Amino acid sequence: MMRRIAVLDAPTNLGLRPPTSTSVPGCAKAPGALRDHELLARLRARDAGCVTPARYDPGDWRPGDGVCHAREIADYSLALAERIGSIIDRGEFPVVLGGDCSVLLGSALAMHRLGEAVGGRIGLVFVDGHSDFRHPGNASYVGAAAGEDLALVTGRGQADLAAIEGRRPYFRDIDVVVLGIRAQDEYRLDLQAAGITTRPVPALRAEGAARTAQWAHEQLADCAGYWVHIDVDVLDPAVMPAVDAPDPGGIAFAELEILLAGLVDTPHCLGVELTVFDPDYDPDGSYAAEIVNTVVAGLAPVTAPEAVPPRLLSSRSTPGPRRANGRAATATERPDRAERLDGLAGLDGLVRVERVAGLDVPADINSAGVGPAALGPAGVGPSVGAVPDDVPAEAESVGRGGRANSEPSGVAASVAPLVEREPVGPPASAGPGLLRRTSPSTQNPPERHNADTA
Repeated sequence: MMRRIAVLDAPTNLGLRPPTSTSVPGCAKAPGALRDHELLARLRARDAGCVTPARYDPGDWRPGDGVCHAREIADYSLALAERIGSIIDRGEFPVVLGGDCSVLLGSALAMHRLGEAVGGRIGLVFVDGHSDFRHPGNASYVGAAAGEDLALVTGRGQADLAAIEGRRPYFRDIDVVVLGIRAQDEYRLDLQAAGITTRPVPALRAEGAARTAQWAHEQLADCAGYWVHIDVDVLDPAVMPAVDAPDPGGIAFAELEILLAGLVDTPHCLGVELTVFDPDYDPDGSYAAEIVNTVVAGLAPVTAPEAVPPRLLSSRSTPGPRRANGRAATATERPDRAERLDGLAGLDGLVRVERVAGLDVPADINSAGVGPAALGPAGVGPSVGAVPDDVPAEAESVGRGGRANSEPSGVAASVAPLVEREPVGPPASAGPGLLRRTSPSTQNPPERHNADTA
């Protein structure tokens, strides 16, 4: 039977720095902008409502004061974890619409509760253009939780965020897979030292999006299940500039679609969150439309008639049997589906055309995902073209700052019936109950600050 999607809005901007001294980050508007393009109807999703954040107000925060809005983010994370837990309890597949990357703290708390309930560990697939791994051990000061979310959920940083309910870490380092960071990411060596598995963009593109998704499954084979975090700044600013920190060298929409489809095409994927899209940089709604098209196509395996309901596994102390080709054999593996995905037939044979630097370039999707040559000659668009022969290891990392303009890419879309706000039939009893803690999540008027450069 198909898995039912429940869409939950998490319109927080508490983890970002102010774009200017007189403005606030616009990513809080993202859920509404995506809903305007019929996201719920096209996913046939239940409307799971909205978790409303406290007011954005950094007040008199100064560098050295710790993470800005810490109390408000902690309260929000508790409330968000409750809502995600209730969705999973119903046997549904949560799709959380952020908001900034501090949304991950609420998801991580929900996953840790779930792991405790089932006696296993939950993993994290972190798809992001930046590692978000700044913490007191590698930076002179911290401040914006959206630039520190991966560090916080792996137990690094102040206890009021990194150890809510005394849970620390929410995800173990060995249970995290990072995909899509830039080759020159500022904290790439820190990730390596921590034992966190990564696949930067050049390696992701060389292996292909479909194979990268399969590889991520294998890295988390010892986990009972996993959560997927997607920051849309993993996309190249040539095709997605509407983010708070556009950084050249990202992937294309077609690659993200294939990657997402591969990650969710297993009952061990427990849910997905989408973050950092900023409608303030999308006045005509074209980027929102492209994101919706990509998400709908990427989540198609979740709602397919043959989709398997979520199933949690007991954590294994030793790796499972390996095949001759080195891939781990799993009980739920479906080779026919994997082969179809490699050829994109599993995505209805969608033929994509990417708009890069004003040029229509066919995306030649093959068994390796999106081939570099398919994205245009070298030099067309910032790093969305051919993979460079050598990437400077010590290239200066780009901070969260300026914006770029580009034309949106066109994408075909699938349609679905009307939005259902109430569940059809009784709640699924197979959902793993979370051991949730009730907590007074009073959302006090916040202290504010913006993401990664606070």
